[in-house]
Amino acid sequence: MELTKDNFVSETSEGLVLVDFWAEWCGPCQGMMPTLAELEKTGVKVGKVNVDEQNDLAGEFRVMSIPTLVWMKDGKAVEQMIGAQDLATLTATAERLK
Repeated sequence: MELTKDNFVSETSEGLVLVDFWAEWCGPCQGMMPTLAELEKTGVKVGKVNVDEQNDLAGEFRVMSIPTLVWMKDGKAVEQMIGAQDLATLTATAERLK
């Protein structure tokens, strides 16, 4: 799901959501796409923020490098991960934060 400044609050206000800050030109970001698709199959909601198109959101979360993954729970940022992550790490984090 694509997240923008217009839908960010409504899409992240309930439950656990992993927000992926990425860009098309970012190799590691592209490499994360299959992993995030697999994570979604486990029931974790994943939203993507293109930092080139959503500078305000990237600034709000102080994204300095990508990929940056922000775990949102009921509308609040509860954890941040910088760099590519494997499925096992993301799954374990989702279980811990539920």
